Parts: sequence; structure tokens; C-alpha cells
Amino acid sequence: MQGENNLSVLLSNMQPKLQKGCWVFATVDSEQLPKILDQIEISDLQGFYQESEGSSLILEEAQAKLLALECSEAFAAISLSIHSSLEAVGLTAAISGALSQAGISANVVAAFYHDHIYVPYEKAEAAMQCLEGIGAEE
Repeated sequence: MQGENNLSVLLSNMQPKLQKGCWVFATVDSEQLPKILDQIEISDLQGFYQESEGSSLILEEAQAKLLALECSEAFAAISLSIHSSLEAVGLTAAISGALSQAGISANVVAAFYHDHIYVPYEKAEAAMQCLEGIGAEE
């Protein structure tokens, strides 16, 4: 199944959805990683990325605190409903640019089918309005 490449189509049909939960980016060093992964259900992880300094995990804030992980402030997750191609050009720039103009930081994660935007938890509704506005402009 091929994802959408056309930026205009992506922006006008992205249909952002605010996901349930309060998410954090946590870091785990390589020695801790096997033990931590044994304590986490794969369905509880929204993201995992291996970096030279350690592994980055995206997981529920409550679980990160329970495991005493070093983590970020709380984020809300917004998923774009459209199946975007990993080769699409300009989607991340359009989203981050619009959120930047609204004073909202954004951490964008592109997965195989959809793009996911993590915004400060307290700015979730403002971010949703901003993203919905992008789609209405197209």
C-alpha cells in the first residue's frame, strides 16, 4: 500500500486526532535497557529509537515514573489519519512551521503509515486547532 506524496492532498486530508494519554520521552542506558524492556508491554510503547548516548522511549508518563526513568515533560500525541508516504516532501515543515508560528513546540515522528506529533500536554487543544486550520486552508 503506497502512502500519499502530494503535499496539498496531505494537508487537506490529514485529519489530526488527539490520542488518549500523557506521554514522555524517556532515556535508558544500554545496561538498563533489557531490564526495562522486560517490564514494559510492547503495546505500551509508542516509540523506540537507539542513539549513541542511550535508548529513547516514548511511553506513558505514569509508567516512566513508576520505572524511575529519566524523562521529559509531559506531551500529548496527535496522529494524522492520512497514510503519508515516507518520501513525501514538505509535510513535516508545514506542520512544524504552523505550530512554531503559534508558539507550540513539536516533536514529529514519522511511522510507516502515519505521522505523529508530540506537543506540550497543556497546549494540546491549541495544537489541534492549529493543525485543523492547516487542513481548512488547503
